[in-house]
Amino acid sequence: MARCYLIISSLFLLLVALSISPSYTFKIKSASFLSPKQVMTPGSVADPYLFDIDFPRGHIGLKGFDAEVVDQDGNPVPLHETYLHHWVVHPYYVRKGLNLSHLDTPRNLGSSPDYILVSNGGLCRNRVRQYFGLGSETRKTSTYVPDPYAIEIGNPEKVPDGYEFKWLLNIHAIDTRGVVDKQGCTECRCDLYNVTVDEYGRALEPGYKGGQDCCYDKTQCRLRNGFESGNKTRTVYLKYTVRWVDWDSSVLLPAKVYILDVTDSWERSEGSTGDNQEHFCHVEYDVKPCKTKGYGGCVDVKKKSLMMPFNGYIVYGVAHQHAGGIGAALYREDGEVICSSMPKYGNGDEPGSEAGYIVGMSSCYPEPVKVTN
Repeated sequence: MARCYLIISSLFLLLVALSISPSYTFKIKSASFLSPKQVMTPGSVADPYLFDIDFPRGHIGLKGFDAEVVDQDGNPVPLHETYLHHWVVHPYYVRKGLNLSHLDTPRNLGSSPDYILVSNGGLCRNRVRQYFGLGSETRKTSTYVPDPYAIEIGNPEKVPDGYEFKWLLNIHAIDTRGVVDKQGCTECRCDLYNVTVDEYGRALEPGYKGGQDCCYDKTQCRLRNGFESGNKTRTVYLKYTVRWVDWDSSVLLPAKVYILDVTDSWERSEGSTGDNQEHFCHVEYDVKPCKTKGYGGCVDVKKKSLMMPFNGYIVYGVAHQHAGGIGAALYREDGEVICSSMPKYGNGDEPGSEAGYIVGMSSCYPEPVKVTN
């Protein structure tokens, strides 16, 4: 029987206003942290929003952000047991003295004057607004920001009066131990989760067969008949390692994060400016079933032409895809490749090489590529 894949494909870019050669050796600091614990049982889903996570403080320049799922003893957890659908981190401002709980989400706080989400510079106005984020590929994907660039954060002059600068983490993990269909659970097929409404209680759209609207926090993927799930509770954490430098504008150039999404609904029309208010990103899409057998028999290609409303130089890029993806690329209008990012699939059982999963995406470090609007 042909399978229908759910594909998520976005491209994370770093742009700078100026391009120069590095002439200074940076003292890079590094620290590892653990997220608040997540208690998982076979088939369970954790998709919390965790506010005010541990993070380097002060006026700094981010050079990298790496992560993986570990158990309570610090051991890496393989994807075939706990699938890391995605993790994302957002900076935000919150009014001093206000503590946000795990019950809050950026969606229901969006209109609150006490909370200001700091978004990346990309085109999507509704989603993928994070600064960093990956998924199953996180262990073998380079996030290093090349010298002499860094992502500037914590500038005290940019913090609104009466607010504090903090960080939000969203982890989406699916425990696939004992489930009837590991691939179906990681693709969030609705029939395996037995849901008819999304996380906000809205009825699913007709024909919606799978996606993030079916595998939200506290949902449950179907277990095999006879599977004994007792005494299989597991505590997991996202272990994340941050690399940074103290900000020094005399030797560092600020890089700005842009995320582009292939599902962006924007179409060029008369009078379009390319402003993000014209864009709506769906984040995920279905690939129709294919009856041709054998590798390479069917390849689905999705393209999107976008008008860049900014000027600068691209110095880094990486794509995010789920299983089934075979790569993503950014092209100029004349067909010249600016950046391509290809998946690495595992071929074993151990963490970092799980067969059938994307365990890494190649990152591109082009000679600074100039783009203009």
